[in-house]
Amino acid sequence: MTTMSATMEHWRESVDEARTLILSLSSIFQSSPKPSSSSFFLSSFADHDDPAKSLLTSKEAYSLIASCLSSSVSGASSDPFCHWLYDTYISSILSLRLFSLSFLPIISNLYLSRFATDLPSPITPSAGFEAILLAFYNSQIQSQNYESRSISLPDLTKPSIYHSPSELKFNQSVRLDKIVEENMSPDTSTSSRSSLGVKSLEPQITIKSTQRPLIVGLAFDCYHQHIAEIPVWSKIDFCEVVAAWAGQCNCSKGNENDNRCESENIVKEMRRLEIGKGGSNLECEKGVKILLPWELLQPILKILGHCLMGPFCPEEVKSSASVAVRRIYARVSHDLNPQAILATRCLIQLDNRARDKAAQKAAAAARIHSGYMVQCTLHLYTFHLKPTGVTSLGRVRFKQSYLTISSL
Repeated sequence: MTTMSATMEHWRESVDEARTLILSLSSIFQSSPKPSSSSFFLSSFADHDDPAKSLLTSKEAYSLIASCLSSSVSGASSDPFCHWLYDTYISSILSLRLFSLSFLPIISNLYLSRFATDLPSPITPSAGFEAILLAFYNSQIQSQNYESRSISLPDLTKPSIYHSPSELKFNQSVRLDKIVEENMSPDTSTSSRSSLGVKSLEPQITIKSTQRPLIVGLAFDCYHQHIAEIPVWSKIDFCEVVAAWAGQCNCSKGNENDNRCESENIVKEMRRLEIGKGGSNLECEKGVKILLPWELLQPILKILGHCLMGPFCPEEVKSSASVAVRRIYARVSHDLNPQAILATRCLIQLDNRARDKAAQKAAAAARIHSGYMVQCTLHLYTFHLKPTGVTSLGRVRFKQSYLTISSL
């Protein structure tokens, strides 16, 4: 009985906290220069049995806040919406945390786009956006137990399909091994000496210009960790933002059979990248072209993989992801990023195979349906014939006497 009472008390506290946060969001709209019915609309969620869940599943509430965040003066340290999203994410209610996390594509797009544009005007203050991104970042590194990222260094003393070791290369690899040994702890085993830490995951209170891709990338790792619970409209915004980040060029337009056969040269390969029936064209860009280092691109590709192959992702999400992954493939092919080219080609191939399989199932279902209709027609209509005589060749002549309709 004590356990039941504690559970009920915890539920009441969660509901009260959710209602308090929702009412505070409503008051922000009420105190805006142009108050509208949005305040009353948002306050109505506080009356639900599960206020946090109802807010998370409301596309209208998401659109209201997204439009406010997209303002040219948003993101400052005094922005009330940034304060609310930050307070919501550090709350103890999972649905509210997910609601705040669902705005990551919009926030990261606005934040990175401001530093990517070469404009003579001063950069708009973005301390509010940085506070939210740091909250996502610190939450993710805590879930990873502050483990650092690492890369693998190949042993250049051994031959491969790309090179034959020479004396000069051997000396270079020896110096490289010494650098690795100096940067690794004494208790590291010899078998793992090809791994070198790149970025240490430590809590941050500010974002330096060199840390933006890392921090935003870790925030997207947090987004990917909860991707199955993120609303559909947030995933669509993510795909459209990523497509805008990659930029648009003519080589991202080819037919949908872009990965069915090996290309003989890069020109033919890029011409085959046009999106056919597999994707939908974006009507407008939601961002600007930005730099895509691997530390930012890797979590993006993981999220796109879910959007393409997720079993419960609707077709509109898969279509948006199909556009985005082909845009990225065109971009990384221009940037000559081998690991990104390999990853994006794999995603495109998986997308093509999944769509071929779906088309085959649809065709098979259509054939079965057509055969069923023929059987039903033959079963419904029964023609009753009676002989009328015999022809000169001995064949019996019939005429239709009446028609009956049988029941199934």
